[in-house]
Amino acid sequence: ADAYIAGFTIMNDLSARKLQMEEMLLNLGPAKGKDFSTVIGPWLVTPDELSAYLVPAKQGHVGNNYNLSMKCWVNDKLVSEGNVKDMDWTFAEIIERCSYGVTIFPGDVIGSGTVGTGCFLELNGTGKLNNPNYEPQWLQANDTVKMTIDGLGTLVNTIKAEATDWSILALKK
Repeated sequence: ADAYIAGFTIMNDLSARKLQMEEMLLNLGPAKGKDFSTVIGPWLVTPDELSAYLVPAKQGHVGNNYNLSMKCWVNDKLVSEGNVKDMDWTFAEIIERCSYGVTIFPGDVIGSGTVGTGCFLELNGTGKLNNPNYEPQWLQANDTVKMTIDGLGTLVNTIKAEATDWSILALKK
């Protein structure tokens, strides 16, 4: 499957946690809370441009693996870091799984999943387990999120708030 990868980029798959939690109260599962903002960029890097970062796949896995350091800052504060080589699956294995019963077309964008410690839901849960005085952190209006991955560049986004405080629970009959 590696031969079918046109390139790699950074993806910031944001979640509307308030809406997601409301959906789950209605037994809908996370749907619209995950359907509002996915940002990719800053450019597409072809696999040959990452050849210097190639490392062997983990034992029992197939496909290319890469030693790419990943970091994320919010308002210049480091909040997450990881490495592509630590992912549980290679990109080839992810593509194989995505293609079960589905036709994948040229140009389709496939996300590899969140970096360990890469989401505040996880960070807040772990923080509270380890420290009862932990103060949860969530993205706020005007926060700047900066993600950097070796060889792929830097993606910067500013969080903007909706003009209303709409709630799906208000529609419940």
